[in-house]
Amino acid sequence: MQVLAQILFVAALATAGFFIGRRVKLIKKTILLGQAEDRTDRPAERLKTMLLIAFGQKKMFNRPIVGLMHFIIYAGFLIINIEVLEIMLDGILGTHRLFYPLLGSLYGFLINFFELLALGVVAVCLVFLIRRNVIKVPRFQESRHREMTSWPRTDANIILITEVLLMWAFLSMNAADTILQQRGLGHYAEASTGNFLVSQWLQPVFNNWSDTALVTYERIAWWFHILGIMGFALYVTYSKHLHIFLAFPNTYFSNLDPKGEMHNMPAVTKEVKIMLGIEQPDATPAEVGRFGAKDVKDLSWKNLMDAYSCTECGRCTAACPANITGKKLSPRKIMMDTRDRLEEIQKGWLQNGYEYDSGKTLLGDYITEEEILACTTCNACVQQCPVNISPLDIILQLRRYKVMEESSAPGSWNAMFSNLENNMAPWKLSPGDRFNWAENLNNP
Repeated sequence: MQVLAQILFVAALATAGFFIGRRVKLIKKTILLGQAEDRTDRPAERLKTMLLIAFGQKKMFNRPIVGLMHFIIYAGFLIINIEVLEIMLDGILGTHRLFYPLLGSLYGFLINFFELLALGVVAVCLVFLIRRNVIKVPRFQESRHREMTSWPRTDANIILITEVLLMWAFLSMNAADTILQQRGLGHYAEASTGNFLVSQWLQPVFNNWSDTALVTYERIAWWFHILGIMGFALYVTYSKHLHIFLAFPNTYFSNLDPKGEMHNMPAVTKEVKIMLGIEQPDATPAEVGRFGAKDVKDLSWKNLMDAYSCTECGRCTAACPANITGKKLSPRKIMMDTRDRLEEIQKGWLQNGYEYDSGKTLLGDYITEEEILACTTCNACVQQCPVNISPLDIILQLRRYKVMEESSAPGSWNAMFSNLENNMAPWKLSPGDRFNWAENLNNP
């Protein structure tokens, strides 16, 4: 019977590993659809940024209470999963509490710490469920933000409820296990760990259970906990909670330039330098590609990683002045639309092969002209994002395509472009008259 359980466990682990690996490869291939971009400079600064923003949750603490609650979930996720290593080895080797003989008294200290974290995770998940579904924080509601449809709300609830159930399985498993130890039943008696800090309060629930019922429940909780974690790991690759993993590389590859600096297109910069005599034209001019971006393939790989790293927290949209004043622009929607477009491409690949083209594009089918024209390029969304995503970069590239490829710009913009070309300023004033307004400032 024990050998059968080991075989089933290894089979479940291999199955989960196969599907997770396949999904990760597909996401990687999708991100690499983007244009090449070098983000390997200043490695020390990049490492520091990752440690502060992703590992240290620095931006989350702009709102201290929510930041602390998020940190509890985050720390619980990272640290409690150390305990999963023992469960996996127990499942493979057919042992029970493998690390107890090796760690001695330290083992009880670690499990007590894990249980306190688990209790914190349960408490915080319940608070977050109440915030989303009872208090109904405005930035999560479809009535205020059209991108927050039923699926984004359901996705968040699934994750929070799953985390509560996994933590309950962990705590109740420990409670049942320690009672079986006290009863001296079978292999449970070999690990005399004693009661644990949190799960001991659950023991009254199980004290009157028979040995058979208690063993059955402990095994069910054990299997539910580990299989739930495997399923959770696979599910997050389809969920916004992929940011749990991608936050680290995404912040490492952050844009380290000043927030207000906009990068010029190399082809345009070269043409301007040639016009000014700073550079000489190439003997064989390279073919100029598309100006700006119409679809995800025109964006950089970092833009596409941004889309998969988006937490849908809405801090960017809550800070966006265009959105606050009632315009259709929502930086969160820009990122969600980009990811939805990538997911559509993936589905096409899986159903029709990698050469499949649906004919849809990011600009037009997902993101409208009205949205990108509403952006004021203030960088509020970039500043607020907890994982250093830049919706503004995508907006700018889509806008460049509309203006430079389709010659589609509002009349006021065309007037500004004409003034810049003729007067070297956005206003319809010749350079010689630019300071006429100051002539009489010193007169009484």
